[in-house]
Amino acid sequence: MKRRYLTIDVFTDRLFSGNQVAVVLDAQGLSTRQMREIANEFNYSETTFVIPPKQPEHTAWVRIFTPHSELPFAGHPNVGTAFALAAVMADRDERPAEQFVFEEGAGLVPVSLMREDGAVTGAELLAPEPLTRRGVVAPDWAAACLSLSAEDILVDEHQPQVFSVGLPFLVVKLASRDALRRAAPNPSAFNDVLPVDGARSVYASFRTPSEAGSDILSRMFTEHMTEDPATGSATAATAAMLAQSHKVPDGETVLRFMQASIWAGRACLLRVFSSEQAPSARCVLEGAASKQWRGASIWRDNLNDPRAFSLDRTCYRAKSTAAVFAPHSSTATPSSLGGRYRPDVNAARAAAPPGSTTTRATSHN
Repeated sequence: MKRRYLTIDVFTDRLFSGNQVAVVLDAQGLSTRQMREIANEFNYSETTFVIPPKQPEHTAWVRIFTPHSELPFAGHPNVGTAFALAAVMADRDERPAEQFVFEEGAGLVPVSLMREDGAVTGAELLAPEPLTRRGVVAPDWAAACLSLSAEDILVDEHQPQVFSVGLPFLVVKLASRDALRRAAPNPSAFNDVLPVDGARSVYASFRTPSEAGSDILSRMFTEHMTEDPATGSATAATAAMLAQSHKVPDGETVLRFMQASIWAGRACLLRVFSSEQAPSARCVLEGAASKQWRGASIWRDNLNDPRAFSLDRTCYRAKSTAAVFAPHSSTATPSSLGGRYRPDVNAARAAAPPGSTTTRATSHN
């Protein structure tokens, strides 16, 4: 079966920058192993797979994979998936509903589309969990994970601690920009310290002067000794924690996060609005997407078959802005429901080359 996919750069307004996500459409019928193999083939920080929903009132079941494992929730994959579905629907001359509801491992993720001059420009999403504060790690151990010394760690606002709004991270505040620049994952320390209360990655940040174009610089290192260009779920958890810790008079905190993969040439700017007035801090992240690749691949049941991947790609440019993370209270409900995503199976079959193996897609809706 020939399955369509799109790739998008998120949290940037420049081509070949930001954080990449691949969105595989028509993903029903793929096994977990196949999804893992495909995500490994793309080799982006995350790849999403769009499947018809388990419940008819929801839009889609979205599974999120890194090259190594499946995630219950993540930030920029939701932005890219919502934007991709809106683009596909626009190609069919269909107007997307104002809100999608994605089924994910951590729970329901309502995603509201944002528009500018009639075009979809971004999304607002409600995190599947309220902010939770979990285990604390000693500063010297946190420093070791980042190949730093204990003097490079600040504890004036919080100890190195695990925070989560759906995906846990060990969040560490650093004393200087230079410490953030020098930070590098230490495999031995990672192995000794992590995981802690579900956290397998370390999110390090540094408060920077506002005239520098951002309020907080950050970097995120994974258990596989890789660096993520932009980590919306960790940024949202950090912003929620800061909003709860700093009670401002007007009830709102505005923070600009620059994920410091800028040193690796993939700058990502995430703007966060946090409200302490809500039961849990409300975090709004703004970003942009400047590139899309769209194409199709033939993925056969046997991924060991050398013919398993047959790529057909075209490129076009699009722009998307804004993602919203709002850790919600137990009483929060989606304000509206998006139209269900239905893969265009006939179009996919028609696009398959003569003699190719196709599999009838079955839906559990």
